[in-house]
Amino acid sequence: MGAGRGEGGIHRRLAVATAVLTSSALLALSGPATGVAQAAAALCPGHKVRNLPFSTGKTVVYRSGNYICAVTLTGRDGVRQKMSVSVQARGSRPVRDSGNYAHHAGPVTVHAGHRCVWVRGSVGRGSVSSGWILC
Repeated sequence: MGAGRGEGGIHRRLAVATAVLTSSALLALSGPATGVAQAAAALCPGHKVRNLPFSTGKTVVYRSGNYICAVTLTGRDGVRQKMSVSVQARGSRPVRDSGNYAHHAGPVTVHAGHRCVWVRGSVGRGSVSSGWILC
């Protein structure tokens, strides 16, 4: 493993840690509705390309270069419940985050290049599945 690859992993971890700290600060400083939306933008780099709403929340998808990032947000912020988010680039296995969360599941990021992705999200009994998108 070359020095560049190891340093890249450290930089990615630092970027995720910074995003988590930033989103925590945003949640603390703003109201619940705006705090969750701002947290999604802080957690995923790039620009929003899809908003996938469902009965109990929404999954927001971002693109930054060849990478796709997704976060599932609850409609009832602050209530701990089962949540999940996954992103699968065509020809690859899905990357998933799930657990009992009060604000969001994710972020999950995949290298998609120019491949289609399939995004899934759930909060409680509600869920969304995008089908192949961003082809």
